[in-house]
Amino acid sequence: MSRPEGTQPAAHPERRRQYNSPLRRQQSDDTRKRILTAGLQLLQAPRALNWPAVTIREVATQAGVNERTVYRYFGSERELRDAVLDLVHAESGIDLAALRLADVAATSRRVLEYFAAIPPAPASAGADDAMRDATFARAAQRKRGALLRAIELETAEWREQDRAVAAALLDLLWNVRSYQQLRQDWELEPADAIGGLTWLIGLLEAAIRDGRSPLGGRQAWPARTGGGPGPANHAPGPLACS
Repeated sequence: MSRPEGTQPAAHPERRRQYNSPLRRQQSDDTRKRILTAGLQLLQAPRALNWPAVTIREVATQAGVNERTVYRYFGSERELRDAVLDLVHAESGIDLAALRLADVAATSRRVLEYFAAIPPAPASAGADDAMRDATFARAAQRKRGALLRAIELETAEWREQDRAVAAALLDLLWNVRSYQQLRQDWELEPADAIGGLTWLIGLLEAAIRDGRSPLGGRQAWPARTGGGPGPANHAPGPLACS
């Protein structure tokens, strides 16, 4: 029986099996890993958080593949950067989904030690650009959410505002920029900077477990309506927490 005009012959089952063979899948996995490794190398060199270098073109060159191959695995530059940052988290031992209050100090130590092994960015370059990037914004939001969840498990009686302040303080200490400030402004050795930050995190963890809320159970000052002096002059700044 003749095949209708304009149709393609059916794929031979044996050929389909060969195309989907374990060898092909392994080659595909290896290519993806090579692309991600190239992105990680660009992110870390010649300085930490060299985010502008992580582009489709530069990653393709670093990995020894063409740009179309990169797009085959990652549909956009944002998707590629998200995957590279996920690799950073995996290599530095971060598991935000399972984070508990007792894990914060040890997790932050692993993160800071990971970045301490990478040449730091100059004070005016790299880190600020990275923090404005959408990928880092997403990661920061996930981290804030993980810290809030970890605190909520230990503070059933606390007000939401107390939890937000405690989470914000932990976020401030578990932060590469805080580490870099200690290194650059105070000229602390890497181990001393990391030790100081994780020491403070440990003190915060103990205070939270003991039920000592950061605002001491105080009610927030009411919003100021008039122009005269009053308690509203000393109200804390807004709490940005998602």
